[in-house]
Amino acid sequence: MPKIEVHEDLFNSLVHHPYSDEELEVIFPIAKAELDGHDTQEHLYKIELNDTNRPDLWSASGVARALNTYESKKVPSYTFFSTKDETKDHEGRELIIDSSVKVVRPFSVGFSATGKVIDKNILENLIQTQEKLCNNFGRKRKSIAMGVYRSDLIAFPVHYKGVDPDTNSFVPLQMDEKLTLREITVKHPKGLEFGPIVQDAPLYPLLTDNNGDVLSFPPVINSDRIGAVEEGDEHIFFEFSGTGLDDLLLAASIVACDCADLGFTILPVKCILGEESEYGSSITVPYYFQKEAICPLSFLHKTLGETLSDEAITIALKKMGISSILSDGNVVIRVPEYRNDFLHPVDIVEDVMIGHSLALFSPELPKDSTVGRLSPAEILSRKVKDICIGMGFQEMMYNYLGSRKEYIDNMHVSGDDYIQIANPMSENYEYVRPSIIPSLLESESMSAHAIYPHHIFEVGKVAYLCDSDNSGTVTKNHLGFLSAAGEMGFNHLNSFIATLFYYLRTEYVMSELIDNRFIPGRCGKLIVDGKEVGIFGEIHPSVLDSWNITMPTIACEIDLDSFL
Repeated sequence: MPKIEVHEDLFNSLVHHPYSDEELEVIFPIAKAELDGHDTQEHLYKIELNDTNRPDLWSASGVARALNTYESKKVPSYTFFSTKDETKDHEGRELIIDSSVKVVRPFSVGFSATGKVIDKNILENLIQTQEKLCNNFGRKRKSIAMGVYRSDLIAFPVHYKGVDPDTNSFVPLQMDEKLTLREITVKHPKGLEFGPIVQDAPLYPLLTDNNGDVLSFPPVINSDRIGAVEEGDEHIFFEFSGTGLDDLLLAASIVACDCADLGFTILPVKCILGEESEYGSSITVPYYFQKEAICPLSFLHKTLGETLSDEAITIALKKMGISSILSDGNVVIRVPEYRNDFLHPVDIVEDVMIGHSLALFSPELPKDSTVGRLSPAEILSRKVKDICIGMGFQEMMYNYLGSRKEYIDNMHVSGDDYIQIANPMSENYEYVRPSIIPSLLESESMSAHAIYPHHIFEVGKVAYLCDSDNSGTVTKNHLGFLSAAGEMGFNHLNSFIATLFYYLRTEYVMSELIDNRFIPGRCGKLIVDGKEVGIFGEIHPSVLDSWNITMPTIACEIDLDSFL
């Protein structure tokens, strides 16, 4: 979950009144936050945010806005937003997107802010907001990158274009020599970190003003002059580049509202998109793009388990910063400018529940009497574990996420039907486990010092892509077991399988299997009632080499759900 640090002085200047630590612990849950610590020496509040769908709360302004709105029951008003029916005056401030940039990073939007001198606390807050939005919401700058610039040094209009990375150069932030864009990706620390996002594109994105002075090389690094915002600056320009227009508009809206709460005056910028979008060929940012959301009253009351009056619902939503009307049996809300997380009526129910206060809901005992019992899957799982332990195997427990190296490269398979995580925090947790065998082999690869033979097993879940399922994936309960020793071979494996099926009282047959993970002719499928339920075999030497395993190894994996 995102965590932020906020200076006491900044936070207290944003809320309507100061809070004690005890008061913060009580009220923070309405902002889906909790006080993670209070450093009295550094005068810092450490706040943990518990909702990854609310990037508007990942800043001092966002948390303070939630607390102020809850206590005042007044919906915040931001008058600088353009809409489809009304466009604010941009006074010549324009951001022009050239068609050349479409091949690498197609969108850019921005706005300016003025009227507030940036001090240390505000600067640190802006940097932290930039990091949280870009790393968490923006997938480590892949979909959103945010730049902050000294507006005094910019000659509008600003131009966003795709350029030759080998002939365009500038002095990047924290350096004193000119580098080409390609050189930045291999020499600058930020280039090494974020350069791979655009490194394979034929053109690189570049942001310049009308005089040709460079603002930045999005999403990598700002220039050392226009992009070096410092304490004492008063006029700043914010720019957001990325792959999805709605996400960029939301990020711009969040930062604009935060800056307004800090005391800045927001100056809209006309963004000329270069092609027709659902909002037209140009858009003046900040722009209100959200659509109203609806929740049937019957669904709200049923989900809450309590019937609230129309007035109570309206007040609860106001406390969450939401304007609403009740019409024709529905709650119709105007989504706040800084939010875009109302994907289902239940999201409205949640805000009503928080705004009304959980303490006001009467506790109620369950009306139905039920008896707890083990599921058939759990009964089978426990029986299989007992059998394996009886055969001398040791039970193991593994993570359900792993790396490409573990599940694909070391196993010498294509991984076409494996589930890949779109935004992994680490390459070590990039794939959902498709088989138990790689987990077992990983344990064996680290066990050469232990006395042989090695017998290990696990009963656990695996998952893989499946077009026939509504979700596109299937999750199964599997048994996997492995044995390793100098004399281990097909005969030993056959005896383990025969013993397992004997105690499961299930007839089976074996059939031929061709699988890169096993030695040809020494592996097979397990068939029960004409249906494949598992695979087994001697692990191929090339797979053992990938795992640095030196002993002959046998393995078997069985789909336990097929027995139910």
